[in-house]
Amino acid sequence: MSAGRLPCITMEVDVNSQLVFLPLALALLLAASAARAHGDVTPQAVDVSTLKPLGAQWRDENPYRKDKEAVRIGTSAYNQNCARCHGLEAVSGGIAPDLRKLDIDKETDQYYLASVRLGKVRNGAVYMPPYEGILSQEAIWAIKAYLETRREP
Repeated sequence: MSAGRLPCITMEVDVNSQLVFLPLALALLLAASAARAHGDVTPQAVDVSTLKPLGAQWRDENPYRKDKEAVRIGTSAYNQNCARCHGLEAVSGGIAPDLRKLDIDKETDQYYLASVRLGKVRNGAVYMPPYEGILSQEAIWAIKAYLETRREP
């Protein structure tokens, strides 16, 4: 070996072993993207101009129960803001709770309202972002009116 030159180390690369690791690497990349997707969701505006205004005081029971216009608006609002986690037509794919199981009573309405307004955080991890200040009271209750049409025992 001459002065100033480093020895060259060569490695033989088995092409078959690379083919095994490529799908694994892609799967990990996709999983990481899916995990991050929830945090990058931008809430969509909900036009509630055709609903009866509810005022500044938050209701503790759904004032739009069985209101056809609220269900129409709530269907669209749900699809734009909730379906990516809670599933199309409220049929959960396992990422978030199945909202078809929510009871239709005052106590459940209060639980639903608190969950949507404040979000869900456990051990510092955000499972559901807070929507207070993003969705109006009318939009939140319209979504609940829609969910009540999807109720399953």
